[in-house]
Parts: sequence; C-alpha cells; structure tokens
Amino acid sequence: MSKNLFSLILSDLVAAKNRDPAARNYLEVFFTYPGFHSILIHRVCNLFWKIKFKFLARFLSYLSRIITSIEIHPAANIGRGFFIDHGAGLVIGETSKIGDNVTIYQQATLGGISPSVDSKSQKKIKRHPTIDDNVIIGSGAQILGPVLIGKNSRIGANAVVLNDVPENMTFVGIPARKLESFKRYAHFNPYGISKGKIDDPNKKSILALYKELHLLSESVLDLQSKLNYINKDNVNFNIDVRDNKAKKEQKRK
Repeated sequence: MSKNLFSLILSDLVAAKNRDPAARNYLEVFFTYPGFHSILIHRVCNLFWKIKFKFLARFLSYLSRIITSIEIHPAANIGRGFFIDHGAGLVIGETSKIGDNVTIYQQATLGGISPSVDSKSQKKIKRHPTIDDNVIIGSGAQILGPVLIGKNSRIGANAVVLNDVPENMTFVGIPARKLESFKRYAHFNPYGISKGKIDDPNKKSILALYKELHLLSESVLDLQSKLNYINKDNVNFNIDVRDNKAKKEQKRK
C-alpha cells in the first residue's frame, strides 16, 4: 500500500510540473503549490479512511482545508496524475470519483444537488459526480449530483452541470450546454475567454436571433415599399379613369 501511495503522490507531482507553465522545477511544486499539498494530504487521509481511522482522516482533511483553502472529503476516490491549479475554494464531495489525469481549477465544486434537504435519506448513497479520465474542469464550474463526465470532456468556467456529459465534448453555460467537440480545436479555455472571444452558446443563440430579426425587418420594409408603389399606381389609374369620363361627357355636350 505504501508503494502504491508513493506512486500516486509522484504522479501528482509530475502532473503539476507538466501542466502548469509557471512550474519551473519539482522542488518548487513540492514546497509552494497548495494544490499539490491538498492532494498529498488527501492521499494519506484516504488511506486512513479505508482502514477505518475515519476521525483521524477527517481531522487531517480539516487541517488541509485551513492550510490550502481546498476541501476534499477523505472518502473521495481520486486517480493518478490529479492536478489542482490554484485551487482556492475548490470543494470535492464524499462520494465523488475522479479518474486519471484530471485537471481542476479554483472554486470548482463537485457537490450534491440538495444536501441539506432530507439529508438522512442521502447517507451512504452516490450523490456526487463521477469524473472520467483526462477531463478538465474550468474555474468556478459547479458539477452537481451523481452525474458522469465522460472521458476527454471539458467543462467551461462557471458552468453548472446537472446532467451527464458525453465523451470528447465541451460544455459551457448555465445550465451547461454542448459547445463543440474539443478535438477540433488546439486548446481549452478554463476561464471561458480566448483572445477576446467568448464561446457561449447562449450568446450565439441571441446573436442568431438578432440576425434573423434584422432579415425579417428588411423583408417587411421591402414588402411595404412594394405595396406603397402598387397603391400609388392604383391612385393614378383611378384619376386617369375619372378624367377620361369627364372628357367624354364634355364632348357629348
């Protein structure tokens, strides 16, 4: 077990070094990264939890929360190569399950939908998310309930996820909606902004409605001008008819 624990901690250290461009060396990550400290302590807490030293596990996780501002329940199962970038305000609930090579940014939540409502009936049941391998969760994202986030998926900044997310997809918005297959693009934006462009499906829908409204307004104006032209010709025609009648009457006289 100790060998496996050491292997997990080493994989977390390597993940932090490889995924953070600000990390200059392993020594810096080991001593100055709160995300690495929190997962390091969690590995130990999770071990104590499994061998039934639950109070000690909870106490150590509480100390970790004070030091790092990151809250991870000791019962949460977390795979290899887990990286927390910044991490302040991050919450990972008791029945959460996280796969390998997952990255989570600050203020994200893996929580339950309504933990304070009828809490007794929610004990010892799966009520937190399952995060599959190679997932990236952007800052401030809220993933709530026993949902499944598929492999290689991306959850954008401040998204609220209440349903399962398929593999290889990017979801953003409130509630979260499918944006695109991330494989079509070279990068993912954990803060929701890329070079001044906000890829929000709600914004895209609104812009599409504005465009359609503009086209409809142009069509209405075009029809109105044609109708006015037709009405103008009819008036001229009626005048011509009356003039012809008047001339004929004068000739008869």
